[in-house]
Amino acid sequence: MNIQNVIDTNVKKGFLALYDTELPTVEFQATRKEFDGDVTVVVFPMLRFKKGNPVQIGEDLGGYLVANVKEIKDFNVVKGFLNLVISDEFYLNFFQSIYKETHFGIATLHTDEKAVMVEYSSPNTNKPLHLGHVRNNLLGFSVAEIIKATGKKVYKTQIINDRGIHICKSMLAWQKFGNGETPISTGLKGDKLVGNYYVKFDQEYKKEIARLIADGKNEEDAKKEAPILLEAQEMLRKWEAGDAATVALWKEMNGWVYDGFEATYSNMGVNFDTLYYESDTYLLGKDVVTQGLEKGVFYRKEDNSVWCDLTAEGLDEKIVLRSDGTAVYMTQDIGTAIQRVKDYTDVGGMVYTVGNEQDYHFQVLFLILKKLGFDWAKQLHHLSYGMVDLPSGKMKSREGTVVDADDLIDEMTATAKEISEELGKLEGYSESEKEELYKIIGLGALKYFVLKVDPKKRILFDPKSSVDFQGNTGPFIQYTYARIQSIIRKANFDSSSMVTIELHQKEKELLKQLVVFPETIQQAATNYSPAIIANYTYDLVKEFNSFYQNVSILGEENKDKKIFRVQLSNKVAQTIKIAFSLLGIQVPERM
Repeated sequence: MNIQNVIDTNVKKGFLALYDTELPTVEFQATRKEFDGDVTVVVFPMLRFKKGNPVQIGEDLGGYLVANVKEIKDFNVVKGFLNLVISDEFYLNFFQSIYKETHFGIATLHTDEKAVMVEYSSPNTNKPLHLGHVRNNLLGFSVAEIIKATGKKVYKTQIINDRGIHICKSMLAWQKFGNGETPISTGLKGDKLVGNYYVKFDQEYKKEIARLIADGKNEEDAKKEAPILLEAQEMLRKWEAGDAATVALWKEMNGWVYDGFEATYSNMGVNFDTLYYESDTYLLGKDVVTQGLEKGVFYRKEDNSVWCDLTAEGLDEKIVLRSDGTAVYMTQDIGTAIQRVKDYTDVGGMVYTVGNEQDYHFQVLFLILKKLGFDWAKQLHHLSYGMVDLPSGKMKSREGTVVDADDLIDEMTATAKEISEELGKLEGYSESEKEELYKIIGLGALKYFVLKVDPKKRILFDPKSSVDFQGNTGPFIQYTYARIQSIIRKANFDSSSMVTIELHQKEKELLKQLVVFPETIQQAATNYSPAIIANYTYDLVKEFNSFYQNVSILGEENKDKKIFRVQLSNKVAQTIKIAFSLLGIQVPERM
């Protein structure tokens, strides 16, 4: 039961009964620590509908609520704020209703609702996944899990950018300089091997530009006429024409990369239900352009190119077909969106996890799909996120200055090991148990650091500060979970039956946090923001630690209180575990 809904309904009823006036909305805010109360109703906005003294209106409504709502036992008014005290009975009834619920906060599947497709990762097959992909994957995976937790069916997908000039650059460099080496012969992951040749191409390209400039060419012509670039362009033409040898090499090198990606995804703890490949989708959308021309959504210019005029919507004109009849990225994205709904007929909306440099692209894409008349186009969302910066500056793939995702995960594990050993927290663990724990802590630190920040904000990532056992970090929350497991292991008495007690203020504060967990998941889904879950979990853990420091749990002499406190601790731990699972983070049973 949502107490805020109960209060909302009854404040409106009370306003009507007291002043014969309908109140359209009720504004709430968190009760300030210095005031007595659990829920605060803001009176000031009501003055638009009833002139008068806000304190008197608060007193009137408070009296009405205490008289008419059994869950409200007292109130006080501070200026224009009505602070309501909720009865212990409400919180105890709530706890009894959730105590044995194994998936508290998680809604059952709504079979009557349309599914949502969430796209994330979508890498190029010419380089390994890097730090930017890490934020993308963690965000997309978490948002998919959060939406799923609200009862919707979710498909996780990616479109792999496996064609184009950048792919040919890696292929050509390998042909020229690779001496037939493979992931097996080198011991390198396939995506790293191919990425090395992308860097090699850039190095050789720059050398050729320098030679041409030394021979008297201007820089612009030198860039266009460098022989290695012309060869890469020729390779792309051969691929598009279906040349057998080129296609065979493309398949072989992409195969190496896919194996590498799969290992990284597994290491990162993310997965997909379905995959799309640009080599299959790059021709999609051309037929749609023909239909759009007939509907008047697009128009043809004198040079035969096709455009969509979005100036009336405050955007510009967008090309969808070049004058030679070839498609652009926008055409492909239009076609792919339509194809996905054909492939998965239960899909009623999509979420695209793509960096904020593509904001305009998605504005245009969604608008064109609406103009083409697709109902599901109203349910498209661009999960736009800021870049991840490092203290050392910006990353560049072609120059080989990216932070590799695998290396980052290894570094996080090593940092977790170093800090854990300094703190001496792991006595009695075997070496294999320690290694597993270091990875759980390191990966948890990375994921939490990335996900606790609102997606739209830029992140400056500092591996060392993320693995901290104090403050708003993953390891701090994991440590609290492990501490609760230790309490439960030591509770050598039956704590399965429900008891009724008078609540301590610290118990009540914890229950107040638990009450809002289901609506927090809903809020995170509505806002496509794992940060809401992350920061909720931190608040819950802070509240538990305050409870732990202020009341005795296993040392409590009153049997019923002791049982209740173990039960409450257990429920907090379960909620931490569920919340962290929505972020893709594991929790260790001991630390």
